[in-house]
This record gives sequence, C-alpha cells and structure tokens, in this order.
Amino acid sequence: MKGIWILAVLAVVVLLVWSVCFAVHETQYAIVTRFGSPTRVLEAPGFGMKWPAPIESVAFFDKRLLTLDVPRSGEPVREFLTQDKKNIEVSTYTAWRIADPLSYLKAVGTRAEAEMNLGVIVASELGKVLGNFDLSALLSTDRTALKLPVIMEQVRKACAATAAQEYGIEIVDFRIKRVNFPEQNRNSVFQRMRAERKRIATRYRSEGEEEATKIRAEADQKRTEILAEAYRRGQEIEGKAEAEATRIYAEAYGRDPEFYEFLRTLESYETSLTAGTTIVLPPDSPYLRLLSQVGGALPASVPVVETPSLPAVAPTSSVSDQEEADGSAPES
Repeated sequence: MKGIWILAVLAVVVLLVWSVCFAVHETQYAIVTRFGSPTRVLEAPGFGMKWPAPIESVAFFDKRLLTLDVPRSGEPVREFLTQDKKNIEVSTYTAWRIADPLSYLKAVGTRAEAEMNLGVIVASELGKVLGNFDLSALLSTDRTALKLPVIMEQVRKACAATAAQEYGIEIVDFRIKRVNFPEQNRNSVFQRMRAERKRIATRYRSEGEEEATKIRAEADQKRTEILAEAYRRGQEIEGKAEAEATRIYAEAYGRDPEFYEFLRTLESYETSLTAGTTIVLPPDSPYLRLLSQVGGALPASVPVVETPSLPAVAPTSSVSDQEEADGSAPES
C-alpha cells in the first residue's frame, strides 16, 4: 500500500515538473503567455519555468531561414503586366525569417497564416515593380538590357518594409525563378522568336558566304601570282641553261669541229639504225661516209636499198648537125 502511494506521489511530481518546465531548442523562439497575453520572450536555448496550464502556456516559433514559393503548391500561376503591356507568368521564391517574435505572434501566430499574408505582399509588390519595366528587362538576348537584379532588389526592399512593420518578418532574399508567357500567347511569341532567329541565322550565313568568297578570290589571286612568278623564273632559268648549253656546245665545236661532227654522226647512227629500220640511200650518200671509210657494214637487221646508177644519156642534137657529121646534105 505504501508503494502505491509513493508511485502516485512520483507521478504527481513528474506531471507538475512537466507542466511548469519547458526546453527551448537552439532553432526556436519561445513566448510565454498568461491567459493568452504574452509575458516574456525567450530567444536563447535552454530550460524555462512557467505556471502550469491553463495559467501560462508556451508558443514555439522557428527562428531558422524559411522559404516561400509564390505561387504556392496547388495555386495557379499569377499573371503580371509589364510596362509595354505584355502579359507574363512569374514564379518566385522568398527567403524569410522571424525578426520580432512578439509582433509575429500578435499579427499572425502561425506559419501558415504568415505565409499566406506574405504571399499577398510579394504578389502585390511584384506587380507594382514589373509595371515599371519593359519585357526586354526580363527576357532578352542582350545581357546589357536585362534588369533582373534591379527588379528583384526593388521587390525585396518593398516587401521587407511592409513585412517588418506589420508582421515582424525579415525578408532576407527574393528571387524570380521562372518567367513565361500565358498559354494563349505562347505560340505566337514562339513563332516571332523563331522568325527572328531565322533572320539572324540568314544574315550570319550571307556574311559568311561573302567572307568566304573574298577569301577564295584572294587565294586564287595569290595562286595566279605565285604560278606566274614560278613560270617566269622557270623560263629565266631554262633560258640561262639553254644559253649555257649553247655556249658549251659552241666552245666544244670550235675546238675540234671534225671530232664534234664525228660524235654527232655516231649518235645519229645509234638513234636511227635500230632493229626493224629500213634506209633507202644512194651509195655515195654523205650519211654513210663514215661506214664506207672504215670499211664497215651496216647491221644485218638494217637493210639498205641502194638506188641503181642510171646510164649516161648523150645530149640530143639537131638534124643538120647529124647530116653534117655523116657528110651529106639535104636535098634541095
């Protein structure tokens, strides 16, 4: 029986300690409220004491950096109008945290309520800022025309001022994740983009072809100049060589003309008197002079046809001369 009473007392003590003691994690804020009114804020981690409920209660809030997507999951994408009257769909995210836990508790109380109000602020300020910029500041192939950092910083500052004043929230960062056109305008925009890219590609191709034509013309001109110079130098070298050969030949011929003629005749024999060659020459032809002088004969494979000597024909005389030779005279 005594043991039961001891267990009961221990249970009461545990419940009492559980109801009056609490722990604050390093990632949390703790606000102690008495009958619903906040009495103190605990920002440092550790243990705290309070009166048992329902006298006092503790509310915990996350002090870490939180993110909010706009639009949130399940919500339709929001449309915004730019300065040049272009409808666009923009998706963003916002990094935020609780800066003033007491103001946060009084204004919203829960994270879901805070994100809902913060989403309204972000959408409102984003629409205001985008109305001051053209579409080219968001979407452009020219990097110098893009103004995304400026737009995001303006939205962040505008949202930070409102969130800090009304909800005790600090806006740490704001980013645009995605920019797109509405579905009903997307096809026409893509067609214009394709036409523009095609025009640029055609211009690049024409410029490339023009440059290639210039390069080919310059190459052909250089090729012609190089060939002409090479031909000129070749002709010049060939002329000098022929002149030198002529000089050498003339000098050699001038030293011994008969020996030169002899060598040339022998070379002619070697070239012309080959197998299967038929030569028709008179016996006293100068061409056979060397062969007849040395008593040599032509090769058996080279037949030589000699032209027969024609008999001498006496000159014809007149009739009076014949009669005078015979000693008779014509009758009168």
